Amino acid sequence: MTAPATPDALRAELVDLSHELGRPDRDWTILAEGNSSLRSGPDSFLVKASGAWMSRAVADDFVEVSLPTMLELIDSPTAGDAEVSSYFSSVAETAPGGRRPSVESLLHAVCLDLPGVTAVGHTHPTAVNSLLCSPHAASLVDGSLFPDQIVVLGTAPLLIPYVDPGLKLAQVARQLLAERSVPRAIYLQNHGMFALGSSAAEVVQITQMAVKVAKVILGSLPASGPTYMDPVEVARIDTRPDELLRRQALAES
Repeated sequence: MTAPATPDALRAELVDLSHELGRPDRDWTILAEGNSSLRSGPDSFLVKASGAWMSRAVADDFVEVSLPTMLELIDSPTAGDAEVSSYFSSVAETAPGGRRPSVESLLHAVCLDLPGVTAVGHTHPTAVNSLLCSPHAASLVDGSLFPDQIVVLGTAPLLIPYVDPGLKLAQVARQLLAERSVPRAIYLQNHGMFALGSSAAEVVQITQMAVKVAKVILGSLPASGPTYMDPVEVARIDTRPDELLRRQALAES
């Protein structure tokens, strides 16, 4: 049985994930865009502090927050920005350098409460946003284009129309996610994407594949647009034993 990761090891893993997501050559985030998170316990998670750069992240750029408290704020019919700010201020009192969680940590909480999700990465890849900021945003979720997309992204990505980041977006996402299977990718119109993984490595792979899919769609538009695979073939690949093993191996790599 593997021993639980130490707090220092979790922070180191989150630093590595953030550096991968924030690599300048990948064009997934610039400046202080994006954020990342990891479950740190049954009732807690680490998330990037507001204003920290993914590409330059260090261990003290992450704060630990209470998952039940975040979900209580999201589910409350009376909570608003003031209550969220109050909780974030209480987190800052014990966080390194008095750092506050990113406002998008609320959506991280929603994602990390889903079965099998232990790591989350939020990025703004230029290729993905080129579609999300166009009339073709739905093309990212309208179907599957090739087998590797199915293996890495699954068959149930979610597209959420634009909602201002923060409490309202988290509430909308939580409601939508309660009515469907767990997605590996959530696309936010006119904003960016969230990758939901069982490991930090899987978050990077999901983001990589989402970017490839976006580039394929963009390349297809001058040629009358994408041609999606037959849903019967998609379902077969999604449940084929060899592909399930490959999906597991990728997540553990």
